[in-house]
Amino acid sequence: MKINRRGFLAASSSTLVLAKSQLASAKSFQASEPPAEPSVPFSVQGQEVTVYTTADKSNQRLSATGKVAFKHLGQPLETQICVFVDPARTFQTIQGIGGALTDASAETFAKLPKAKQQEILNAYFDVNNGIGYTLARTNIHSCDFSSGSYTYVTEGDKELQSFSVNHDKQFRIPFIKQALAATGGKLSIFGSPWSPPAYMKDNNDMLHGGKLKPEFYQAWANYYTKFIKAYQAEGIPIWGITVQNEPMATQKWESCIFSAEDERDFLKNYLGPTMKRAGLSDKKIIAWDHNRDLVYQRASTILADPNAARYVWGIGFHWYEPWSGGEPMFDNIKLVHESFPEKNLIFTEGCSDSFNPQRLTDWKLGEQYGRSMINDFNGGAVGWTDWNILLDEKGGPNHVQNFCFAPVHADTKTGELTYTNSYFYIGHFSKFVRPGARRIASSPSRSQLLSTAFVNPDGKVSVVVMNQSEKEISYYLWLNGEAAQVNSLPHSIQTLVF
Repeated sequence: MKINRRGFLAASSSTLVLAKSQLASAKSFQASEPPAEPSVPFSVQGQEVTVYTTADKSNQRLSATGKVAFKHLGQPLETQICVFVDPARTFQTIQGIGGALTDASAETFAKLPKAKQQEILNAYFDVNNGIGYTLARTNIHSCDFSSGSYTYVTEGDKELQSFSVNHDKQFRIPFIKQALAATGGKLSIFGSPWSPPAYMKDNNDMLHGGKLKPEFYQAWANYYTKFIKAYQAEGIPIWGITVQNEPMATQKWESCIFSAEDERDFLKNYLGPTMKRAGLSDKKIIAWDHNRDLVYQRASTILADPNAARYVWGIGFHWYEPWSGGEPMFDNIKLVHESFPEKNLIFTEGCSDSFNPQRLTDWKLGEQYGRSMINDFNGGAVGWTDWNILLDEKGGPNHVQNFCFAPVHADTKTGELTYTNSYFYIGHFSKFVRPGARRIASSPSRSQLLSTAFVNPDGKVSVVVMNQSEKEISYYLWLNGEAAQVNSLPHSIQTLVF
């Protein structure tokens, strides 16, 4: 059976056309740490909470919607809805939140007027006037979101003597450089391959799955190091790599199959040692990079082998497992975290497909992002990476017509930008949860509310609360007997900062 990794999302999409003026001004990375008690008890007496809101059937989009004060409440009644937050219980440290800087995003960006290009850069990478992305993914040569298939070498070059990233100098490298500059150089960028060159594969095709031929294992491992060094020579530091995008999916676009044992052996015998010999031991290697459904089997197979596990920084995952008709499998992420707490978990891709401009205002798209981000962070994820940050008016370009939604779409004919609901939902996290933040305990007392919470390096606490119900809900943000009363509109998401 051929897997369509995005088909299950065909009915879930939404955007909202909004001008940029609607936006509110609103370390070396470590594996997940065990819960710890702060040395000084956290007190909120006399403090105010600033509330930022995005809500359906309103004009609120990351809008500062008021301040509420903490007052003594003590033991709440069962009838008093609460979101309990405990800064004394800390968990994983956050690496960053962001999206993918693909060929498609770069080509769309290049077609825009300079003023709109600057708007995009501010909207995504400026923490004060935008949503402050600090994490980015990019493709190692072509993927489906490229205008065509290409590699960095000539066909048949086993020694990689022809290796060059000149193709990327037209659109992608200039785009990434501008994104990097917009963050002040504080952007963690990781690269992912969709397929080795055709001559390295047993189907002699970059598309339609196939497997890496054993005689090309070393050449393919060398390819990663050449990519990293070539990009770094262009002024783009690469923070890490994934081993293979979606290694269990045979797709009509660039794809390559690795079983868990294949990936384990490639890691321990070729990729890991090759990265080390090339002086790239500081680069993070992320295994799996596919859906939550098989994530435990993949993680347990690779990490059970200490010679493979030594090279693995973390396990990457996507959200497309409901392709089979089920629900998102958030518990699998939590299980991996509990089983292998010394390794990191990072969300590496998610989007909604079957682009249709008639569904631009469907609210479900943003809510899917909110639900996933809350559950993934609560399950132990240290980073969260959306797919394309920008696509055109058709949901592309894409050389196999696999058109999808992005948080922002650009009409390349008029230069107009459309900010989707997902942009604002993601912003409720990326704008207020900064690299180095620690997740803290958060627990709502009603299932209609989802929540997660963090304490930032500057000491400020950000609590994200999502109301997925049709009803307005009044609740208390409760800490150590002090509570601030907050009103939550139907189908809304709020970030509470204090």
